[in-house]
This record gives sequence, C-alpha cells and structure tokens, in this order.
Amino acid sequence: MSNEPGGPTAAQPDQSEAVEPGVDDHSDTGQPAPAPTALALLATGWLAAMLWSTREAISSATAGVTAVSLSAFALPGVISAALVAGAAVGLAVGEPVARRTERVTLRFAVAVGAGLLVGLLAALAIDLTYAGDVTTRTIAGTTAAAAVIGGALAGARNGAVVGAVVAAALGTLVFVVAFSVARDPLFDLFGAGDSQQSLVNAASWVSRTESLLAGLIAGGLAFGYLTWARRRAARDGGGAGPRWPAYLVAGAGPGLLLLLTEVIIRIGGRSLIDLAAALSEADAVAQTSLGTSRVDNAIWVLFVGALTAVVSFGRTLGSPADDEA
Repeated sequence: MSNEPGGPTAAQPDQSEAVEPGVDDHSDTGQPAPAPTALALLATGWLAAMLWSTREAISSATAGVTAVSLSAFALPGVISAALVAGAAVGLAVGEPVARRTERVTLRFAVAVGAGLLVGLLAALAIDLTYAGDVTTRTIAGTTAAAAVIGGALAGARNGAVVGAVVAAALGTLVFVVAFSVARDPLFDLFGAGDSQQSLVNAASWVSRTESLLAGLIAGGLAFGYLTWARRRAARDGGGAGPRWPAYLVAGAGPGLLLLLTEVIIRIGGRSLIDLAAALSEADAVAQTSLGTSRVDNAIWVLFVGALTAVVSFGRTLGSPADDEA
C-alpha cells in the first residue's frame, strides 16, 4: 500500500526526462553555437578593417580612373566581409531568441534585422568617409545588401552549423589576405621568368596552392567549431550534437559564401565592374580574369573544405570492432 498514488514511497516521475514548459531542449534545432558574440565582434572588426583599407587605397589614388579601378579591385573583399559580418551578428542576436522560442519566423526576422543594422552602419560609414561619387554609392549599396543576406542566412534552424560556417569563412578570408605575403616567393618557386607563359603557369600554381590551403583551413575550422559545439552540448546535457551532414555543410559553407559573394558582386556591383572594365582593354581583361579566378577559388574551397571536414569527423568515429568490444 505504500506505493499507492500519493503515498510517501509512490513512484516519482523521472526528473531527468522532465522538461519545463516553454523551454526548448534544442533536440531538433541544433545546439547553441559557442561564443557567437565573439564571432560577431571578430567579423565586424574584419569588416571595419576592409572598409578602412579600401578607403585608404582609394584616397591614395592620384586620378579618378585609378580610383575607379581600385574600387573594383577592393569590392570583393568588402562584400565578403559584409556577408560574414551580417551572418555573425545575426547569429549572435538570434541565438538568444532561438533558446527561448520555437517560432522560426521570429528568429529569422531578428537575424535579418541584425544584418540590416550592420549593413546600414557600414553604408553610412562609406558615405561619410569615402568620396561622394557613383563608385561610393555602388560600394555602399552592395555592402548593405550583402550584410542583409548574411543576416538572413543566420536565421537558419541549426545555429551550430551557421556558427561553424561563419568561423570557417572568417578564417579563410583572413588567410587569403595573409597569403599575399607569400605570393612573390611562390612565383619564383614555381618558375616565373621573363616569358609570358612562365608567368601564367606560375600564377596558376600559386592560385591553386592558395585555394587548396584555404579549403584545408576552412574544413579544419568548421570541424573544430562543430566538435567544440558537440562537446559543449554533451557537457550541458543537451543531446548528441551534430552528425556528419552538419560537418559536410559547414565545411562547404565558406566556399558557398564565396560563390554567393560573386553573385552579389555581379548583380549589385555590376555598374562599378563595367565602369572599371571600360577604362582600357587591359582593365577589361583583368576584371574578367579576376572574376574567373574568384569562382575557381570558391569551388576549390567548397570541395576541399567539405572533404576535409567530413574526413576529420570520420576519423573520430570508432570502428565496428571497437563498438562490439
């Protein structure tokens, strides 16, 4: 009789399975990304650095045609930085909402609003500090659009994957800029000489080396971030953590963002690219060549990053023999 309902020794419900009303355990939505605020600060800092370096380059131009050419060359770096910053800030603002509600529309709206705020601030900074001409308006408008798109991407359901993509993409962008120091030594290493053919061959090998290393870094960072998220989820008792498709998407994410950057440039920045290409035949060839090179680089980063992340995840899995033992 002591086990009757209401008795002192009556069976109690399993407290480990009880869930408070209104609390989302994230079993379906993915675990909260670690340190999204730190990612947002780093990404916005990188965007500010890109805006400042672009302004300095344009301000140092001695002629208007040079300023147009430099603006076109600098546009991809600014757009990619704005895309990543919008996603990072959108993630940082949207994650607290994701923990408190399952309303996907609200989470998406908050992330887009954060991206919009980043875009407006960046556009305002460009309008106030750059020379007020058609190139300035093109850079400002395209930068704002990229940040809003980044915020929309941050509204995705799985915050850990978004955080991994943002971290990996940011690391890839920093590496590409840092790699410029090694380009001249690599040109000599790959046999660049006085002939045009040797220069073309050397440039091709330098580009492939840069893309391969960028893909490895992207995949490694994506794997590291998701592994951190999985361990944090296990420590907090939040579930099993992301599985291999999440690693595939996160590893490919930086390459996809680079391809998306190219789409934004060719739509929003088309007037600036066409203006720079119209300066001379050499400028036209340069803009075409750079566009093709950026697409090739993005594809390399996409596939190498995805392969690196998935293989790294696979190496952490035990063999069937180990599981049976």
